[in-house]
Amino acid sequence: MAYRGTAYHGYQKQDNAVTIQETVEKCISRVLDTPTEIYGCSRTDTGVHANGYCFSVKTEKQIPIRNFIRGTNGYLPSDITLLSCEEAPEDFHARYSCRGKEYVYLIHNSECRDPFAEDLKYHYRRKMDLDLMRRAAEYFVGRHDFSSFCSNASEKASTVRTVHELRLDREDELVKVTISGDGFLYNMVRIIVGTLLWVNEGKIAPEDIPVIMQRSDRRLAGKTAQAHGLYLNRVFY
Repeated sequence: MAYRGTAYHGYQKQDNAVTIQETVEKCISRVLDTPTEIYGCSRTDTGVHANGYCFSVKTEKQIPIRNFIRGTNGYLPSDITLLSCEEAPEDFHARYSCRGKEYVYLIHNSECRDPFAEDLKYHYRRKMDLDLMRRAAEYFVGRHDFSSFCSNASEKASTVRTVHELRLDREDELVKVTISGDGFLYNMVRIIVGTLLWVNEGKIAPEDIPVIMQRSDRRLAGKTAQAHGLYLNRVFY
């Protein structure tokens, strides 16, 4: 599915807030005429969007895939839509079967705001030196301990992840940061983007990135970039 996360408190169900999971489950339950739980591939935060979010659902109802999609989309609000559906093996799970993810972060780099994308791109006024930021981005690629680049590092959980690609592209006033890897820690992508922006602002040098990684100290990395620029773009199985 794809969704605009602006009106939701993230993906995962909560007792006192409207979420993507709760909204989708209610609609699917109406289509299948039975209470139904879905299992998501990721816990996106409040305000984060998705171009290609995957979830799994089990049902004993004999319903054609086309009818499942059309029926659910008929009940869903306009900021959430099912894109595709297919049958999967019995042991498939959207989260635990996942091999990797790709995120994009959109930056509107201009002195003026874009009134048509206020909650869809991060507005950044400073001039961006993409060559400098690309030099810094190279240090993130590979298998590293990313404890300096997550918000809730735990002593029990591993903070080692592999980043396959970190790319920055520009088209007019839009700068797109694309990052793919085998998995991501809490706020990891947003902190990496914030760190790249710190490099752009001269607060740290590209060569400081390996040192920040080695120190395992969140305080040394850049700010956490705002949620509304982030999109879960693709999930790999």
